[in-house]
Amino acid sequence: MGFNCGIVGLPNVGKSTLFNALTETQAAQAANFPFCTIEPNVGRVAVPDPRLDKLAALAKSAKIIPTQLEFVDIAGLVKGASKGEGLGNQFLGNIREVDAICHVLRCFENGDITHVEGSVDPLRDAETVETELMLSDMESLERRIQPIQKRANSGDKEAKADIALMTKALDLLRDGKPARLADLTPEEEVPFRRLQLITSKPVLYVCNVEEEAAGTGNEFSAKVFEKAKAEGAQAVVISAAIEAEVAQLDTEEERREFLDTLGLEETGLTRVIRAGYSLLDQITFFTVGPKEARAWTVFRGAKAPQAAGVIHTDFERGFIAAETIAYDDYAGLGGEAAAKEAGKVRLEGRDYLVKDGDVFHFRFNV
Repeated sequence: MGFNCGIVGLPNVGKSTLFNALTETQAAQAANFPFCTIEPNVGRVAVPDPRLDKLAALAKSAKIIPTQLEFVDIAGLVKGASKGEGLGNQFLGNIREVDAICHVLRCFENGDITHVEGSVDPLRDAETVETELMLSDMESLERRIQPIQKRANSGDKEAKADIALMTKALDLLRDGKPARLADLTPEEEVPFRRLQLITSKPVLYVCNVEEEAAGTGNEFSAKVFEKAKAEGAQAVVISAAIEAEVAQLDTEEERREFLDTLGLEETGLTRVIRAGYSLLDQITFFTVGPKEARAWTVFRGAKAPQAAGVIHTDFERGFIAAETIAYDDYAGLGGEAAAKEAGKVRLEGRDYLVKDGDVFHFRFNV
C-alpha cells in the first residue's frame, strides 16, 4: 500500500484524538498539554467503498479486503519549529516522509482546553504551521543549491534542470507561498517530487468543530473552506469528540443509531478517509473471485502492467494482458458470467490506462 497522510497541527487542536478515532486504538496518548505525542504513531484504516461489498455479494466471495490508507500522528508543532523550537527538528523530519498532509485546525471554543496562542483562530494557526514548513523548505533548498550550481556552471545538463526547478520553488517560498503552487510541465513533475519539499505535498484541512456543528460546520470552518478553495486544497468538517465516542461503540448498528440521534448521515472519519484518498490522486481497481473480493490502489494514469505489479512484481514482469470488466457492467449485469455473455469483457494490453472501478483478471507468464 505505502501511501500515507501525516496528521499535523499545533498542540491541543485534536490531532491525537482524531488519530485514535481513525485507528480505533489508543496508540496515541491524547492529553491536554503540548508534545504528548513524542514518536509518530502509525495506523492503517480501510477506505470505505460500497462497490467492493456489491462485487463480493455477486461473486459470493469468502473474504472482503478493502484498500487501506495509512495515517501518521506527528508531534505538535510550535512557532520556531524550523529553528528547532519544541520538537521542531523531529516534527519536520517525520513530516518529510509522508505523501500528503492532513492539517488539523481547531475550530471550536472551549475554556477547558488551552490553546498555545491563547485564542481560537484557525487561519492564524494554519499560517503558523505553513510558515514553519516553508522556512524549512527554503533552508533545505538554499543549502543544496550551491554545490549543484557549480555542476550547472560546468555545463552539466541535469544539474541545470535541477537548478531551474529549485529556483521555481525558492521564488515561491521567498514570496511566502508553498512549493505546491509551482507551475510545472508534465516532464518536471517527477523530478520536482524528488526534491522532497514539505510544502509541495497536497493538503487536506481538517476542521475540528464542536459537536453541535459536526454536520454543518461553523464560522471558523467556513473561513478554512474559503482558504482551501483559494489554494486548490481540500477541507472537511469533523468533530473529533463525536468520532472518539463512535469509535468506542462495538457494532455498526450501534454506530448508525448514534449518528442518527445526532442527525448525521456518516462519520466525519469517512469523509477524512475519502478526502485523503482523493488527495493522493489514487484510483481503485478490483480483483474478484470465490476466495476473496479485493480493492487495490494505483495512481491515476497508471497502465495495466503497473496495476498488475501492485498485486505482485511477477505479474508486471510477465504481463500478457488484462481481462477487464467495468464496475458498472459487472454490477449492473449481475456478475462476471453475465458480463461475458453480454460481451462486456475486454482484453486490454500494455498501454491500457486503468480506470477507476475496473475489475481485472491478469494474464501473465514468468
